[in-house]
Amino acid sequence: MHASVLSCRTVDGLTQKVLAGNCLSKREILSLARADCGYLAKQANTVRRFFCGDRIDICCIVNAKSGRCSEDCKFCAQSSFYQTGAEEYALLPEDVLVENAKKAEQAKIGRYSLVCSGRSPNGADLQKLASCLKRIKETAKVSCCASLGLLDKDAYLLLKQHGLERVHNNLESSETFFAKVCTTHGFADKLRTIRLARECGLEVCSGGIWGLGESLEDRIDMAFSLSELGISSVPVNILFPVRGTPFERNEPLSYDEIVLSLALYRFILPKAYLRLAGGRKLLPDKGRRCFESGANALITGDMLTTQGIGAEEDKTMLKSLGFLVE
Repeated sequence: MHASVLSCRTVDGLTQKVLAGNCLSKREILSLARADCGYLAKQANTVRRFFCGDRIDICCIVNAKSGRCSEDCKFCAQSSFYQTGAEEYALLPEDVLVENAKKAEQAKIGRYSLVCSGRSPNGADLQKLASCLKRIKETAKVSCCASLGLLDKDAYLLLKQHGLERVHNNLESSETFFAKVCTTHGFADKLRTIRLARECGLEVCSGGIWGLGESLEDRIDMAFSLSELGISSVPVNILFPVRGTPFERNEPLSYDEIVLSLALYRFILPKAYLRLAGGRKLLPDKGRRCFESGANALITGDMLTTQGIGAEEDKTMLKSLGFLVE
């Protein structure tokens, strides 16, 4: 794939530059992509330990509203544009969502996220979500996050007032590639939504999906966009090709390509929580190699429309790797 292999000495030099608090240029990151994958992963883990230590951040999500989405994201089982057989239901009852938050607390998972399909919640659903967040904060010791599409400032302020702490909104891919992923909203809509959330005093979690057909350079460009936005929690999803979607026949990325991309993300985002998310169960070791290559966060349990990995199994793996797990 690359004309020549970058020397270990050059990788060491760029590693030291990052450890000294300097940012690498896109040209330097592209040069690192020519390094031996194993050695680069090792150095990425050195960067992770230096800036983040052995802390691990674990969260879980609930598919609070499923299907019938008005957006045409070409990877998504829940889009109304495609026939995928995904489950469809309105916003789950408040009691169910609160009970799930209590289960997260009992499992010692620090963050719980409500995820709703659709461009944005309607007025009635927004009020229900606000009420739900309030009850969760009163009854469960978890930090509340939500993935609710493209909200406006008033909606963010309402939800924050009722206990929302963090907003999730993925960029999905690079600005250049985004139009090949979705046409019902644009990359600029994503940026505007993220900036609005920040203006309202909310934390932001934002990343994307690898394996959409994008190039390695697209992944790198997305990481630089996240860096410019100051994002500290970056979900990394590996495409799970869903039958019925336009990406159902996408060629899966090799594990080496995933590890290489993840290591490069650690050099671009040295202080971030790089969070393994959807698609991790597809990996032969359930992500163990990724946690040896710079990753330091994960979503545990089920994803939105696919099964995940149980919290206890995840914690056992992470402890064996030397991470500090409660």
